[in-house]
Amino acid sequence: MTQEERLDYLIHYLCEDSVQYRGLRVEKAERRATLRSLMNIRMPGHVSAEFLEIQDAFLQKEAWEKGIVDVEHIPTIREAYGITGQNSTRISLWQGDITRLSVDAIVNAANSRMLGCFVPCHGCIDNAIHSAAGIELREECSRLMERKGHEEATGEAEITGAYNLPCKYVLHTVGPIVYENLTKHHCRQLASCYKSCLSLAEEKGLKSVAFCCISTGEFHFPNHKAAEIAVKTVGEWLGHSGMERVVFNVFKDEDLRIYEEILRRDSV
Repeated sequence: MTQEERLDYLIHYLCEDSVQYRGLRVEKAERRATLRSLMNIRMPGHVSAEFLEIQDAFLQKEAWEKGIVDVEHIPTIREAYGITGQNSTRISLWQGDITRLSVDAIVNAANSRMLGCFVPCHGCIDNAIHSAAGIELREECSRLMERKGHEEATGEAEITGAYNLPCKYVLHTVGPIVYENLTKHHCRQLASCYKSCLSLAEEKGLKSVAFCCISTGEFHFPNHKAAEIAVKTVGEWLGHSGMERVVFNVFKDEDLRIYEEILRRDSV
């Protein structure tokens, strides 16, 4: 089966599965966005083994085409910037798409429902991670939250499989939402996100974790302060941890500049 044939099959299956979109006509140029949208809006529920097999083959081929980046090929901040702090051989700064990273775990900035983003093709990292992982990730999150019996608290974290992502696990954490003025409580909650993720990773015996810029997007946490908290919290944690590598993953040029400044200044 070619990628084009897989794409046609997946769109047709999800359209028929949805009822609302049965018989949907899709322009050829819009098919990939349509598939992602159908995956985004789909509630947890049973799909056929054939669908999962074809979806997984499609997404794994896409991951290969995007280019998988192994953590061992990402320079440390000592190698990249000449920073000589005590943790400089265990911290990296990398700009790019977090769904390309082959690490033990990547961190997802989730919401309290922990089911991923339901907005079609939304630009948040939650949407990107679920879209690249496949619908199995939402299924596992749904089972996890059913067992939990309530929404995830801010500052806490959960761990799931990664499915079609090149990492082994996904750490889902709920960051604070800043509606108006930033408070000390917001800052403590954000620090707790990093601690919760690192604690879960260590419980699982993981050796490498890639953090996104938690809460700085849709949740409006100021970027510079968020980076300061991230660097300080991770630096302190590494002082009593066997974690081998922590990657600060940024996507925007602004965040790259901020992290470079803070890592050089604080010499972690």
